[in-house]
Amino acid sequence: MLGSNMKQFQGKDYLLNSELAVQLYEKYASSAPIFDFHCHLSPKQIYENHHFSTITEAWLGKDGVGDHYKWRLLREAGVDERLITGGADDYDRFLAFAKAMPSFIGNPIYEWTHLELKRYFGCDLLINEENAKAIYDLCNEKLKGVGARDLIKSRNVKALFTTDDPADDLHYHEEMAKEGFEVQVRPCWRPDRYLHIGNSARFCQAIADLEKRTGMKLPTLALLKKALAGRIDFFADHGCKAADHGLDQFRFRDFKECDAESAYEKVVKGETLSEEEIDSYESSLLLFLGKEYKRVGFVQQFHIGALRNTSETGYSMHGADFGYDATDDRNNAATLALCLSTLEKENALPPTVIYALNEKDYCSFVTIKNAFQKGEGYIQFGAAWWFNDHYDGIRKQIRALMAGGLISRFIGMLTDSRSFLSYPRHEYFRRILVDEIASLVEEGRYPYQGEQLSKIIQDICYKNAWKYFHMED
Repeated sequence: MLGSNMKQFQGKDYLLNSELAVQLYEKYASSAPIFDFHCHLSPKQIYENHHFSTITEAWLGKDGVGDHYKWRLLREAGVDERLITGGADDYDRFLAFAKAMPSFIGNPIYEWTHLELKRYFGCDLLINEENAKAIYDLCNEKLKGVGARDLIKSRNVKALFTTDDPADDLHYHEEMAKEGFEVQVRPCWRPDRYLHIGNSARFCQAIADLEKRTGMKLPTLALLKKALAGRIDFFADHGCKAADHGLDQFRFRDFKECDAESAYEKVVKGETLSEEEIDSYESSLLLFLGKEYKRVGFVQQFHIGALRNTSETGYSMHGADFGYDATDDRNNAATLALCLSTLEKENALPPTVIYALNEKDYCSFVTIKNAFQKGEGYIQFGAAWWFNDHYDGIRKQIRALMAGGLISRFIGMLTDSRSFLSYPRHEYFRRILVDEIASLVEEGRYPYQGEQLSKIIQDICYKNAWKYFHMED
C-alpha cells in the first residue's frame, strides 16, 4: 500500500519540503524572468527561428549536434550508437530513448526531460515504451509552427549569451539586433582555441582562422595579442558583456614574457613545447586577456576542472562534445589564486565568475573568491556546473556558498546547454534554492521576514545577474 505522505511526481511541491517553501517558490521564484548568461545555443538557429522536424531532433539531436548528457546514459543502457547519435529513423531513436528512460531513476535527465514534456508540451504522461508513440505524435504536432525563438520566449527568457569564437563574424547577432528580437541575444567571447597552445593542431587552425578574419599575419605573440584586442573591441561593439574560458587545468605561473613569445613562435613553426613553455604562454595570454576585459568592461568566467575526450576510441569516431568527458581531480587552487593576485596587483582584475567541476574545489574556490572582492559580489562562485547540476550537486554548491560567502549576492543559474528545451533547468534550480532557504527558516536559523526573503530569492533568480553583467532593459 502506498504511503499517505508520498508526493505526486513533479507536483506543486516538487523538490519543496515544506509549506513555506511552496509559498516562497510560488510567490517569488516561479515567475521571475530567466537570464541565461552561459549557454551553447546556436545563434544561427535562433536567428532563423529553426523548426525541429521531430521531438527526436529537439531532444537527441541531429547531424552530430545534440545532448551528450542523454547520449552518455543511452550508451550505458546498452543502446546501439545508431539509435543515439544518428543514422537510424527518428521514431526508432525516440523509441529507444523512451524504452531506456525508466532506467534513468535518480539521474537529473529523468526529471529534466519530464519537466520539459510538461512545460513545453503540456503532457503529463510518463516517458516509457508504452507511451512512446503517443508522446512522439503529440510533441511533433505541437512543434509544428513553433521555432527556436518561440521555445525561448515561452519560458520567460529575457536575455541569453551564446558562446562565440574570436574569429566569428557575429553576423546572426547583428541581424537579430537589427530586427529587435524581444529576447536579448548577446555574444560571449570564448578564446579557448587561442589559449590552449598544447593542442598544436587546434591552436594553429585557430591562428589561421584569425588571420583570415582580421587580414593580419600573426607570426609573433605581440601581433596575436594586437589582433585579439581588436576582436575584443568588435565583440564589445556588438553588445558582448562577458568572456568565458574552459580551463580544464588552470595553468598560471610567474613567467617571463620572452619565454611566452618563444613558445608561440615554436608552435607556429611546428615544434613541440615543454610543460613549462605551455604554462608561460597560457599565463601570458590569461594576464593579457584579463587586462583587456577590465578595459572594455567584460566579466570573465573560468570553467575549471574538465577531463576531456577520455576515450580515444570514442573521440576518434565522433570528435569532441559527444559524451566522452569526465571530471578531473587536479589541484587548481594555487594557480587560480596566483592569476587573480597578479591581475589585482596591476589594478586589472575584472569581475570574475569561478565554476568548479569537481566538488572537492568548492571550499577552496569559495574562500579564494572572498580574498579578492572589490565591491558587491565582484568575484562570484558560479552555479553547479555540468556533471554537478543535479539535486545533490546544486545543494552542495549552495551550501558551500552559504557557509563561505553571501548567497544573497549569488548570480544564480545558467543552462550551459545546446538544447532549446533546457530552460526548465532554471525551475529545477529555483525549487532547490528556495527549499534550502525555507529550511533555514523552518530550523530557526533565519527569521521569517517576508520582504527580506522575497528580495533574496528574486535577486538570486534574476536581479543579481542582470546587475552584475550590466544589462539594460
